[in-house]
Amino acid sequence: MTNNSNRIRIYTLGGVALLLVLFLINISVGSIAIPLHEILAGLTGAALSKRSWEIILFDYRIPKALTAILAGLALSISGLQMQTFFRNPLAGPYVLGISSGAGLGVAVLLLGGSAVGWNLMGGSFIGIWGTILAASTGAMLVLILMSLTAWKVKDSMTLLIIGLMFGSATGAIISLLSYFGGAEELKLFTVWSMGSLGGVSKEQLWVFFMVCVIGIFPVILFVKSYNAMLLGERYAESMGVNLYQLRWAMILSTGMLAGSATAFCGPVAFIGIAVPHLARMVFQTGDHRVLFPASALIGASFLLLCDSISQLPGTTETLPINVITSLFGAPLVIWLILKRNFSRDF
Repeated sequence: MTNNSNRIRIYTLGGVALLLVLFLINISVGSIAIPLHEILAGLTGAALSKRSWEIILFDYRIPKALTAILAGLALSISGLQMQTFFRNPLAGPYVLGISSGAGLGVAVLLLGGSAVGWNLMGGSFIGIWGTILAASTGAMLVLILMSLTAWKVKDSMTLLIIGLMFGSATGAIISLLSYFGGAEELKLFTVWSMGSLGGVSKEQLWVFFMVCVIGIFPVILFVKSYNAMLLGERYAESMGVNLYQLRWAMILSTGMLAGSATAFCGPVAFIGIAVPHLARMVFQTGDHRVLFPASALIGASFLLLCDSISQLPGTTETLPINVITSLFGAPLVIWLILKRNFSRDF
């Protein structure tokens, strides 16, 4: 037990160090090169040599890096909650239609609003909360449907197929709204759906942070219940777990975390499904008191790395973040599935 605790402590410290390194790399790459010593001086409160560097660093790059950390954290914790609760290793906000539900909420706000004259997506504070409310509501509605389905359907593969069908249904509604939406609104939604970490202002970042804090609170309260769920619902109930309370805590937490991440960054794929598996592999534990912070740490680091790659250092081009996460995440999920089936055969 002592050796295991020491190993977890060492891995955690290494993960924090890696996160800090990736943070520095992320804020240093871009179309305009800023010397590392200037960045370190700026982070310690000193003035940079050029005013333009200071504006780029504090108004654009640091908020974008912090957005990546929050989004990676939120999606990873959401994915781990869903995989444990549904007892499905392929569960996640993207696969089970949660991100699609959040996208539908934003689509209704953006594209549906053009038909009735809504204008909630401007730069005002109302627009910020409107985006969060729409995405979180859409995510929670799909999650409620999935939760009710999981109550009746025990087979994990059937539940996975139903989740994909929910995603297809929401995608069809989004396509219908896109067909009738205005040109300007359609362009906004198309850009949003590609995923981006660079559109979050400092004010929006504070809102994102507060929503994440509120969304993580139920995780802290029910962390022991998630450990009991590893051995099934009957065992959890015998240990005194209130499944009704846990279900709604998971719905509210995942809806807020995945919904807010999708609202601010667009649909970011594969973080929620892949990162919890990486956390289990690296830390070699099923204890959610370790897995939740480990998943948050790995998710934040992974999205920082993907964002650094998406900036195409040395050029003025920036790729959509969803492209990079899919390129890295999809092979990882395929490998996990093949490894799981290979282990069963032998």
